[in-house]
Amino acid sequence: MSEIVYVRGDATEPCAGGTRVIAHMIGQRGVRRPGRTAPAPAPLRYDAIDAALGRLAGQVIGLGASVHLPRIGCGLAGGSWPRVEPLITERLVRRGIAVTVYDHGEGGP
Repeated sequence: MSEIVYVRGDATEPCAGGTRVIAHMIGQRGVRRPGRTAPAPAPLRYDAIDAALGRLAGQVIGLGASVHLPRIGCGLAGGSWPRVEPLITERLVRRGIAVTVYDHGEGGP
């Protein structure tokens, strides 16, 4: 039985079936709680997201797959899309990987 080790910046494939592979990318520590009086630091770690995307790229290229994801790190993680988007571009798009980002309508272009 294999074990899945979760580390910030780790991209793993815990579930594969048919043509879909689910990859978990751990890129934050904790969550930002809405409504707090004192602003808490953003729990998102850009270096962890960057490392996870880099590792994911190798897996995706090996599978000949594409990547579909939301605006990762930009909700309760407190990240900034203008800082996350270039990481996706550098690690995935520039390596020829097709990327689709799903936006649920808040803060979109």
